[in-house]
Amino acid sequence: MFSRLVPRSLYGRLAATLLLVLLLLSVAGVGLVLWTTRLHFQEVSQRLNLDLAAHLAAEDPTLYEEGRVNHEALNAPFHWMMVVNPSIELYLLDPQGKVLAYSAPQDRVVRESVDLAPVYEFLAGDRELPILGDDPRNAERRKVFSAAPFGDPANPDGYLYVVLGSELYDSAAQRVQASTMLRLGLSALLGSLLVALAAGLFLFRRITRRVRELSSSLEEYSEADFRSDPRLENLAASDDEIGRLSDRFRRMAVRIREQLEALEASDRERRELVANVSHDLRTPLAALRGYLETLLLKEATLKPAERRAYLETAERHSERLGKLVADLFELSKLEALDRPLQRESCSIAELIQDVVQKFSLAADSRGVALVAEPPRELPHVLAEIGLLERVLENLIDNALRHTPAGGEVRVELEAGVEHVTVRVRDTGGGIPAEELSRVFERFHRVAESGDNEAGSGLGLSIARRIVELHGGSIEAVSDRGEGATFTVRLQPLTV
Repeated sequence: MFSRLVPRSLYGRLAATLLLVLLLLSVAGVGLVLWTTRLHFQEVSQRLNLDLAAHLAAEDPTLYEEGRVNHEALNAPFHWMMVVNPSIELYLLDPQGKVLAYSAPQDRVVRESVDLAPVYEFLAGDRELPILGDDPRNAERRKVFSAAPFGDPANPDGYLYVVLGSELYDSAAQRVQASTMLRLGLSALLGSLLVALAAGLFLFRRITRRVRELSSSLEEYSEADFRSDPRLENLAASDDEIGRLSDRFRRMAVRIREQLEALEASDRERRELVANVSHDLRTPLAALRGYLETLLLKEATLKPAERRAYLETAERHSERLGKLVADLFELSKLEALDRPLQRESCSIAELIQDVVQKFSLAADSRGVALVAEPPRELPHVLAEIGLLERVLENLIDNALRHTPAGGEVRVELEAGVEHVTVRVRDTGGGIPAEELSRVFERFHRVAESGDNEAGSGLGLSIARRIVELHGGSIEAVSDRGEGATFTVRLQPLTV
């Protein structure tokens, strides 16, 4: 039930909290004003009437003599005091504090005696005012008073006990009604609290406005295809908690959007991969099956030379199929690599010489010159040698397949302070500008490359992934008809 009464919005809760605090402050302030006012009235009344009892006792010493009360003498001061100041009550006490006579109505006095300790304290005059004593008309209440002894002060015959204030200021309402300043003070206090409430509500409205805008942006973000609201830019401009929260959310929204776009791109790439794999696997499989079926159907009529030609063709398609599957398997392992690279120091120049030596026969059979230019200083890199060797093999193999007879493939090595650069240049037909940005994509093949032995379309993708795993970069530049250059940059080994 209580939870239903609590406002749900931040502004409502702040407003309710402010209202509750101001109400508590109002009650506390009014109580404090009334309490301090009562003390002030008591002190002022007692200080102004400090010698009142002494003057009355000095006016007529016969009021109380030798233990006897002179009632006829008491009537005059009692009547006179009631006329002049009806809030004052006079009591005549014996040496033990017993009430012998009084000016109050007969049926209103409830105490038979008065505690004399405050009287002694009052007569000693060594304590700050106000000093409160018993009120004979109330068994629990204490009031300010004035007192004076009869006879010898050291051994008095009795005391004149004057209660100041009577019942005039007993209630808060009476004190307020009796004091214009008190009424004005309470009015000013309540007015100030109302002004503070209005100012607080206005300020809370201004402060929570940005919170409402942030909340609205969050709602629109979840309903607007995860696109952040432009208002977040304005909210994030301030350097307070709301601004920092808005900035964090804006960055998070941008990051989520980038991840969603990456997922969409990955999904498109996955569909393209499935389509490309299906196509690339279907072609050699269909050719392989066709030649095998031909061999089975015409086994008796085929000449040995024809049979061998069919088998060689089937073997080439089988080899191509095996290479495609192997490349796919290797690329999937590289992309899902969950182990640290087994890096070691290696001479990149020696590795290039080994790979060039491996492709020398293939280059000669194609009529292509394969040249490696080692630098004067042999740089070292920290890499997994097997993977780095695969990068060089893929780049050189790709260059040889796209370079016609009589052309040249050149491998250059450059040692720098920040990078070790490997360039593989060829003098083939080059790469069209519109396809240059896609050469590292899976299954992408350059159109009209003139390559009769097209690869799987995964070699450059594998090379890029390996270079990225080593913290390097790879890029391709080309002019149509003037060959292509693939550049790999790796971090040198620092001693």
